[in-house]
Amino acid sequence: MHPSAALARIKPSPTLAITTRTMELKRAGVDVIGLAAGEPDFDTPEFVKQAAIQAIRDGKTKYTNVDGTPELKEAIVAKFQRDNGLTYKTDQISVNVGGKHTLFNAIVATVDPGDEVIVPAPYWVSYPDVVLFAGGTPVFVPAGPEQNYKLNPAQLEAAITPRTKWVILNSPSNPTGAAYSVAELKALGEVLERHPHVWVFADDMYEHIIYDGFEFATIAQVCPSLYERTLTVNGCSKAYAMTGWRIGYAGGASWLIKAISKLQSQSTSNPCSIAQAAATAALNGDQSFLAERALAFQGRRDLVVSMLNQANGITCPRPEGAFYVYPELSGLIGKTAPNGRLIDSDEAFVAYLLDDHRVAAVQGAAFGLSPALRISYATSDELLREACERIQTACAAVR
Repeated sequence: MHPSAALARIKPSPTLAITTRTMELKRAGVDVIGLAAGEPDFDTPEFVKQAAIQAIRDGKTKYTNVDGTPELKEAIVAKFQRDNGLTYKTDQISVNVGGKHTLFNAIVATVDPGDEVIVPAPYWVSYPDVVLFAGGTPVFVPAGPEQNYKLNPAQLEAAITPRTKWVILNSPSNPTGAAYSVAELKALGEVLERHPHVWVFADDMYEHIIYDGFEFATIAQVCPSLYERTLTVNGCSKAYAMTGWRIGYAGGASWLIKAISKLQSQSTSNPCSIAQAAATAALNGDQSFLAERALAFQGRRDLVVSMLNQANGITCPRPEGAFYVYPELSGLIGKTAPNGRLIDSDEAFVAYLLDDHRVAAVQGAAFGLSPALRISYATSDELLREACERIQTACAAVR
């Protein structure tokens, strides 16, 4: 017995690996500041928790429809209309066990060996591995800081081949926080209109975490001609601080939703019934706290960007959304740490940062664009300030 060939094509999530090591160090009493996890430090809203408690008391602890309760699907339909101006019917909605599950279901249900999926880099770590698991080929398109970490129309045109099945657009982005404007989405949409065989996986998970008056839009909204071949993906994890509840969802063509449901029926079956009740309350309830939390994240972003740009060898762009920065490290590569360790890669710098200065971040290599690192600022101002001071000290110490 041995692991399958499909399993051999993928690797464990590097972000989860670093998060696990950080938790182990903390349990051992080490004073380490974890900036690796993509998880809001805010609590799940009280009204959402109460809805879950009430669902337990009401006995809503049984199997539900494979891809979501009617109540949650109706709440998602209303959300897409309210927030995005997108009209779906309930048979066009899929509810999954988190956004990663939505990605897995959509790719595995549609990608055959040899099919290509365009993945702008830097990318969320799971995109290429899920494509590889399905037997497809991820086609990486570098989009560096010189273009604000965003795919441009010429690059998209050049990457499309007859084998292209999907292009993945994540806005605001994990890991960079970069977000596509309405004009930028329209320009990409004009390219896609010329290639009707290409579908769009629109990952909008950080939709409500945007700054400085940025106008969020999703591609099916600004390019109605792409509505039928766009899967618009979202979830409760980030905006509603419900990472552990595991609820992701998508709106798309009814045949695709049916295919996703078929796959889900033979893997997880339905998402947790209690989590679905909580998600229904989250989407239907008072949304005012979303702007309040985004404002708090904006203050943290400003703090981190300012302090990192004061560190020797680091250049930190100012993101439009999400709760990550993706500072560029070329000024540090080739230098030597006080312990004699050569900083020859972003992975080496991340190891030096954790081992010698007790700050956990994720190397840019994990996201497909180096030298850089991803820092999550989803923690307190106090910890962020201390972490950035440690990073400044670490950078000053190399020679």
